[in-house]
Amino acid sequence: FLTHRLTGLFVDSAGAQVGYLPFDYRGFRWAPSGDWRWTIAPVRPEWLPELVAPTAPLGQITAVAAEATGLPVGLPVIAAAADKACEVLGSGAIEPEVAAISYGTAATINTTMRKYVEAVPLIPPFPSAVPGAWSLEIQVYRGYWMVEWFRREFGAVEMAQAAATGIAPEVMFDDLAASVPAGSMGLTLQPYWSPGVRIPGPEAKGAVIGFGDVHTRAHLYRAILEGLAYALRDGLERTARRTRVAPTSLRIAGGGSQSPAAVQLTADVFGLPVARIHTHEAAGLGAAIDAAVGLGIHRDIESAVAAMVHVGEVRDPNPADHARYDDLYRSVYRRMYGRLLPLYREIRRITGYPPG
Repeated sequence: FLTHRLTGLFVDSAGAQVGYLPFDYRGFRWAPSGDWRWTIAPVRPEWLPELVAPTAPLGQITAVAAEATGLPVGLPVIAAAADKACEVLGSGAIEPEVAAISYGTAATINTTMRKYVEAVPLIPPFPSAVPGAWSLEIQVYRGYWMVEWFRREFGAVEMAQAAATGIAPEVMFDDLAASVPAGSMGLTLQPYWSPGVRIPGPEAKGAVIGFGDVHTRAHLYRAILEGLAYALRDGLERTARRTRVAPTSLRIAGGGSQSPAAVQLTADVFGLPVARIHTHEAAGLGAAIDAAVGLGIHRDIESAVAAMVHVGEVRDPNPADHARYDDLYRSVYRRMYGRLLPLYREIRRITGYPPG
C-alpha cells in the first residue's frame, strides 16, 4: 500500500513476504499455478503485486506523492525487506558463522544462509535482506515483552526511583539484574508466555521452577533474562544441527541490547562473544544498506556492510558463569518442556487456556 502511494505501482520486495500467502519461499516468487498453497490462502493471482529482489528499484516518487510528502519527484524507491531481516543485515550477520539476536518485543535468533534450509522441518526460512539468501529465524514470541510485563507488574519501586532521580528506568532494572548471581540461585524460567505453532506446541505455557526463601524480585527479573537467552540458545543449536554450521560469534540488537547486564548474560549463556554495533536501530541500518547497494553507492552487500556496520562493545563470556549456565541449561532448562508438557495439556483441558 505504501509503495503504491509513493510510486503509483503495485510492486513489493520479495524480502518482505513473511505471511500466510501463496509464496514460494525457495524461489522468492509467487507460487506457480496449481501449487497447493493457492488452496489454503483466499487470494487470487491478480490481487498480488509484482515482486522484486532486495536492493532492486520499486519505482520512483510520483508528482502526487511529492506534493504530499515533500520528497522530490523521481526519487528512487529501493526494495529492502521485512523488519527482522533488515535487522539481521544491519547487525552485519551476513554469514552463517555470525548469528544475530534481536531483543525486541519478539526475541529472535537468526542466521543467514545462501542455501535453502528449514531450521524447523516444514516451516520455511524467511527471505533475507541479502538478495538470494534466507534468514533462518527462531522466535520467542513474547520476548522482551516479558521485561515490560515484569516492570508493569513488579517494578513500581524502580520506576518511582527512576522518576525521582531522573535516572533512566533501564539503568535501575539493569542494576536489579546485576545484583543477582548468574543462574539466579537456581530459579529457572521457561519463557513460553505466548505459545508457538510448532516450537513449542500450542499447549505450552510459561513456567518458573526452583523457588526458595532466598529468592526476590531481582532473582525473578534476572531469571526472565536468562530464560530468554536459554530459549534462543536452544533455537541456535536447532539451527546449527540443520545447517551443520556452528556460529562462532553473536551480534545483538533491539531495545534489550542497550542493557549491559543482558548482553553479558547472553555471552555467558551461549559461551560466545557478543558484539553490539554502533546503533541499536539495526533494522533502519539494514534498509539503508539495501538502498546504498541499489543506488550503486556500494558495489555489493559485503562492501556496504564493511563500510556501514561498525562493531562497538564486545562482551566475552565469563568462564565460571558460562560453566554454571551450561549445567543449568543442559540439566534443567532442556528437560523442563518434556516434563511439564502433560501438565500443560491438562491445564489447557481444564481451563480452556490457551484457546485453540
